[in-house]
Amino acid sequence: MSLHKWLIGGLSIILGVFGGWEAGYAKKESAGTVPLETVVDYLHSVLAADRTFYTVHVVDRMQRRGVIASSEQWRSESALPLPAQFVQESAGLAELTGSPVRYRLIGLKPLNAQNAPRTEFERRALEAIMAHPEQPYKGLVKEGDDRYFYAVYADHAVSESCVSCHNADPRNAKHIYKLNDVLGGVLIAIPAPE
Repeated sequence: MSLHKWLIGGLSIILGVFGGWEAGYAKKESAGTVPLETVVDYLHSVLAADRTFYTVHVVDRMQRRGVIASSEQWRSESALPLPAQFVQESAGLAELTGSPVRYRLIGLKPLNAQNAPRTEFERRALEAIMAHPEQPYKGLVKEGDDRYFYAVYADHAVSESCVSCHNADPRNAKHIYKLNDVLGGVLIAIPAPE
């Protein structure tokens, strides 16, 4: 299955979950409404599963077999996107569908500057999940006239390729990551009706 089809498949699942939430929310507090906290947990479980599968069963497997490497320059080199780029690209595809769901990777000391926290909420969330990675940080955030429900989940190094890539990158000042260490966070934002 091509990477593009795989991304679209994962995106379809995510939008299906969101579509179900939206339909339930339209009934306003009816018996079938799913709380915002549960919706973001569902979305995170799908995103985490897709990314872990891609990392372990595509990137790690292809690199171990010497078939193809992953690279930050995957567009110009014959390479697979890095797992972080997989998230970035799928988020971009989700945005193209018109979905109001947004997600991205964030970190206090990210390798890629675009993943730095953009708001005080994001900074506090990252500090909280670094201290307690088992507990996502959630809250309502006002953006202009709109309200969003934000959730930030710990982003763990799920494979040796995550660890070796982060440790070898010259932009990484830490250079001591181990398997399952927290590398940063996954931010998910969904509209929160007034």
